[in-house]
Amino acid sequence: MQTLRTPDDRFADLPDFTYEPRYADVPDQDGGTLRMAWVEVGPAGGEPVLLLHGEPSWSFLYRTMIPALADSGLRVIAPDLVGFGRSDKPAEPADHTYARHVEWVRSLVVDVLDLHGITVVGQDWGGLIGLRLAAEQPDRVARIVAANTGLPTGDHPMPDIWHRFRQAMQSAPTIDVGRFVASGCRRPMSDAVRSAYDAPFPDESFKAGPRALPGLVPIRPDDPATEANRAAWGALTSAETPTLIAFSDGDPITGDMGPILQRVLPGAHGREHPTIVGAGHFLQEDAGPELAAHIVAFVQATPRGE
Repeated sequence: MQTLRTPDDRFADLPDFTYEPRYADVPDQDGGTLRMAWVEVGPAGGEPVLLLHGEPSWSFLYRTMIPALADSGLRVIAPDLVGFGRSDKPAEPADHTYARHVEWVRSLVVDVLDLHGITVVGQDWGGLIGLRLAAEQPDRVARIVAANTGLPTGDHPMPDIWHRFRQAMQSAPTIDVGRFVASGCRRPMSDAVRSAYDAPFPDESFKAGPRALPGLVPIRPDDPATEANRAAWGALTSAETPTLIAFSDGDPITGDMGPILQRVLPGAHGREHPTIVGAGHFLQEDAGPELAAHIVAFVQATPRGE
């Protein structure tokens, strides 16, 4: 597998994101290794909260949430998915599969960091991966926070806007990552923040991940990932893992999934689930401190072992 690595100087002077990255190698599922990056903030002995970003963002997306989470005593861990941020970038879209992305995150979380008692926070692809992790590693996951995400099996149609996004990411001669993130927000984005979303991708050769991931979302019942996702639904709907569904009021892509998750996940029953008002698909960007406050309250309301 041919991989690319974004030069460090691309990440200089990021607004409000001065955390030193950490790195570890994980198997690339093709006979080699990949370097994954993450930032870690907060007390080493705190309960871990795993912040998983989606497409086409990176851990920078959580910059306004990390301080509040860490100040509450949580050990905040925000990885960059393979192909994004400071993590290595497989050069070909075909190098990316749903199963590989789940395994790459599992390898970091389990084999490298050996995390237990995790609060998994997933948005967009971070949820597609995080919900699988929660289903497949139940002894390690203490809580789930699903934010503008889902776990598709291809049994139900995706909205038209998502198909247009998928087509654009796969066929456009160039991808303006910063513009895509900004278009998924409801609140203004500064030029410096937009540039930070572009930072991981010096040129088009680095963008195999952003191009590939939309095509990996199951849209047919016979999709390669459907069986594993159905199994994950079975595990999640049979578990009592405390779950918070924190969706925005302005996401045309995943909005319909919020009520479904509230209804079918036992750990979500009997809980007040917030709606983040005035936020789009990237609710961390639009309303990060508000979302962080809900997560802190959720963790404090669900002590482990009770």
